[in-house]
Amino acid sequence: MNARTEPRLLAQISNRHLDALEEEAIFVLREVAGAFERPTLLFSGGKDSLVLLKCAEKAFGTGRIPYPLLMIDTGHNFPEVTAFRDFRAKQLGAELIVRSVEDSMKRGTVRLARPDESRNAHQSVTLLEAIEEFRFDALIGGARRDEEKARAKERIFSHRDGFGQWQPKAQRPELWTLFNTRLAPGEHFRVFPISNWTELDVWQYIERENIELPALYYAHRRQVIERRGLLVPVTELTPPKENEEAVTRTVRFRTVGDITCTCPVESPASNASEVVAETLRAEVSERGATRMDDKTSDASMEKRKKDGYF
Repeated sequence: MNARTEPRLLAQISNRHLDALEEEAIFVLREVAGAFERPTLLFSGGKDSLVLLKCAEKAFGTGRIPYPLLMIDTGHNFPEVTAFRDFRAKQLGAELIVRSVEDSMKRGTVRLARPDESRNAHQSVTLLEAIEEFRFDALIGGARRDEEKARAKERIFSHRDGFGQWQPKAQRPELWTLFNTRLAPGEHFRVFPISNWTELDVWQYIERENIELPALYYAHRRQVIERRGLLVPVTELTPPKENEEAVTRTVRFRTVGDITCTCPVESPASNASEVVAETLRAEVSERGATRMDDKTSDASMEKRKKDGYF
């Protein structure tokens, strides 16, 4: 797609389908509020959770979201994102609960194999501890089916057993938007209101609703290292290895998570409209293009989800 045809193509793209997606998300958010006693909304400050928060704001009104926001912090998050998380929660007048993997490490419930190991997968332990601490019975997340094939198996209302485990073959079909909300003691649900959205839908919605995001999602200059087909950001946690050369590139992040496993992509896109155009050309999913932890095996995400991951 060249510069001449790109604006013409963007002008032909309809976003009318966003109304239906937004309506479904709002319906699910209200259903959770009505069906569960102690729900919470997982909020990291990333683009998907910000879209979800916007839908919650429309569902209930500013300052009236009926459940707290929950963040599981690895201690290795981008400071720009955690600062934006705090800003947005305060702006909405929402209660924000933060629980840290580092606290789990101090308790001895999380043990790293090596100091530089990614803490991303260990969030499962801290999350399950937070569920037990606050007795949450429903956790609302911003995962989407198009992100990864294990997420594609997920129902909108995804049942978890008393150990927080996900059994993909034990999920009830959701015909005619009839959702399963039945729980035995100690069980809970993970609920995904934007399951049916795509990365393109998310960016079209961000553009339409003028949703503010952390600056990392747009083009900026950053030192990176080329490693395993990815651009690894140069940070204190991810320094160059021997014989690796750091180069400065114009990049942006398609998804933001633990610094040790999240990589940017080369991009000149400086606003939501330009990201929409870029997303139209993408041939690899955002997780496939940017997440080192999903490249360990074809079943890496599914295994983590069975262990209690988001």
